[in-house]
Amino acid sequence: MHKNRIKELEEFIKENEIPIENHELLNIALTHTSYANEHKKNKEHDNERLEFLGDAVLDLIVGEYLFRKYPLWSEGELTKAKASAVCKPACAEISTRLNVGKYLLLGKGEEKSGGRTRVSILGDAFESLIGAIYLDIGYEVTFDFVIKHLEKFLDLIMQGDYDKDYKTDLQEILQQNGDVEICYNVIHDEGPDHDKTIWMSVTADGKYLGSGIGKSKKQAAQRAAKEAIERIEKEAKNK
Repeated sequence: MHKNRIKELEEFIKENEIPIENHELLNIALTHTSYANEHKKNKEHDNERLEFLGDAVLDLIVGEYLFRKYPLWSEGELTKAKASAVCKPACAEISTRLNVGKYLLLGKGEEKSGGRTRVSILGDAFESLIGAIYLDIGYEVTFDFVIKHLEKFLDLIMQGDYDKDYKTDLQEILQQNGDVEICYNVIHDEGPDHDKTIWMSVTADGKYLGSGIGKSKKQAAQRAAKEAIERIEKEAKNK
């Protein structure tokens, strides 16, 4: 590995307090398949295998956390809560906070098409990072790392806010004084049919109110409605 790349990885570790010592593993976690395909002569490894492992470790960690935290919850309640915490947009948001995009190795085409900010790529990279930490340091340290960075999403679960019907709440707020035309529109989507990420906006009588990202139209619409409610409440406070 080139010394400049090692310097970049050390910077990433220091900036984000990443509990990892193996630079080779970390480099693989931050290497997208598009880069590896363009550098086959150098035998570069992409992060897909680490993503596979990290996804399983993330699932176990959040599953264990919820199992211990909510001993009276049913299997169905635990499943819904876990799905909300480990979804790709949540993982991508954490990657954004860690500035993962800056340190990713991407192919030229992926770079030009905005891969450094793409939800699917950032979400996969966070899972790969989890896989690398697990292999290098072990389960307990990885557990603490994941729970620390998922704190925001786990707090929503604690508040009972993760499975709330924001679309109905928004409709009730907007139609207090009569009918309002509320529209949810897909702005953009990416990925194969079995693993799509969807961006959706919500408008009221043509006025933009918010947007949301999800793995389904339903999830994206709920998040758009949530953002719209927050915007309306903020505007009301500022009046």
